[in-house]
Amino acid sequence: MARRLIFAPVELRAGLIGATVGTLGWFAPALVGGGDAVTQSVLAGGVALTAIPAAFLLRFALGAVSYAAGTPGGLFAPMLVLGAQFGFLSGGICRILLPHLDLQPEGFAVVGMAAFFTGVVRAPITGIVLATEMTGSVSMLLPMLCACAVAMLAPTLMGDPPIYESLQEQALPIDRPVATAGRD
Repeated sequence: MARRLIFAPVELRAGLIGATVGTLGWFAPALVGGGDAVTQSVLAGGVALTAIPAAFLLRFALGAVSYAAGTPGGLFAPMLVLGAQFGFLSGGICRILLPHLDLQPEGFAVVGMAAFFTGVVRAPITGIVLATEMTGSVSMLLPMLCACAVAMLAPTLMGDPPIYESLQEQALPIDRPVATAGRD
């Protein structure tokens, strides 16, 4: 995907992406930035389940386009927002499908934060610590451990590299001849 977005100098790409995000921020400020307010709203259950899919897809697309175009921003907060949204959505769907279990989507949001982070970065301890720090509770520790194990195993078995390896490969020069000093 990154190869398709390299159609112009990085300055122009950064300007186009910045203008897009700035326009979105003007009309819907909660959808841009680090997303701490969004995460806290999701964790508190103050977000309508129907609003989550669109917000998730939009934030996911903005992050992917920014990184693919060579104009990356922060990683940690946006991943936690996406994980919380995805977990909350999953919990809400499970609650609808299994009403007799009295599931709490907010708990799924906490687990989703740690698992999403782990799946992308391959750092389960960091994901669990970040999710625990944001919630101030260790009550979801066992579900987070289980979800992080699966989130680590699945992309590893599929051969998908962690985000930092992918970004490093993207940043390295491609097909440039190696300069040799003193050779004719």
